[in-house]
Amino acid sequence: MKLPGPAALPSPPPRALPRLRLPVVPVVVVWLALLTAGTPSEASSESPKGKLKALRQREVVDLYNGMCLQGPVGVPGRDGNPGVNGIPGTPGVPGRDGLKGEKGECVRESFEEPWTPNYKQCSWSALNYGIDLGKIAECTFTKMRTNSALRVLFSGSLRLKCKNACCQRWYFTFNGAECAGPLPIEAIIYLDQGSPELNSTINIHRTSSVEGLCEGISAGLVDVAVWVGTCSDYPRGDASTGWNSVSRIVIEELPK
Repeated sequence: MKLPGPAALPSPPPRALPRLRLPVVPVVVVWLALLTAGTPSEASSESPKGKLKALRQREVVDLYNGMCLQGPVGVPGRDGNPGVNGIPGTPGVPGRDGLKGEKGECVRESFEEPWTPNYKQCSWSALNYGIDLGKIAECTFTKMRTNSALRVLFSGSLRLKCKNACCQRWYFTFNGAECAGPLPIEAIIYLDQGSPELNSTINIHRTSSVEGLCEGISAGLVDVAVWVGTCSDYPRGDASTGWNSVSRIVIEELPK
């Protein structure tokens, strides 16, 4: 018979283990260490598994670097060299024809020679011509162009006398006809009366002129003459032309 032994004593409670203070390591570093752990053969292997592990390591490093503070902005770079010309573009769509314009006028150019002077002078030392009606003097001129004008001048001594009112007219003719382009070329002298108390008349000779332009005369020889005649509605008197002095006719062709 087995004698009862002493009562079993309760076992003491287990002793708590002292806590260990482990150094704080960034999670990223621990994660990096776990990813990089492996056999040496795996790290240096060129197998697909090794390449995948290296790629993950780079991703972790890039992620860690992205958490760093951004540095200051760098100096802007210089402009690059101009590029070469590009490929020429394709031709555009041809434009449409515009509206038809109005018909223009026909212009003919005329080429004429430069104008050269053309003039003539006829002179007399002393006409002393005392007629009252008729031609006094004449001068022939060669006109070069049809579309030109003639300038004529008579200069000489003129006189008219009478006991009562009288009038005389000196004028030019061209080939026997007075100027019609535009009007005759003329000059007149009118005298009212003389000196009845002395039973005499006024007798004054004065140098005078008859001058003007005539158009519409054809080219060629032109007989230019000075005539004396009466005024309309007045009696004629005693006329005198070119007394004791030089008289002249000057003719000049002018462009229109």
